Amino acid sequence: MAKKLSVTPLHDRVIVKPAPAEEKTAGGIIIPDTAKEKPQRGTVMAAGPGKKDEPVTVKIGDTVLYGKYAGTEIQIDGGEFLIMRESDILAIM
Repeated sequence: MAKKLSVTPLHDRVIVKPAPAEEKTAGGIIIPDTAKEKPQRGTVMAAGPGKKDEPVTVKIGDTVLYGKYAGTEIQIDGGEFLIMRESDILAIM
């Protein structure tokens, strides 16, 4: 499942590991690197405690959908992650 990260987000922030970009279309056409779209779903790796009267609703291991330009790209322990507000998450799958 999810390994423990050395970083803990504050307040309503969430750290998400983006899903890998699609390599092929449903019809079997291979997508070149220049045409790949930024993934819009990923797995929650860490979540903050939430705001004072608003606890965070996502939990570690949840697969979530987020906006195309949501979050800030960061590197933690050699991996690529996004850190974003919980309000940037559109849905839990």
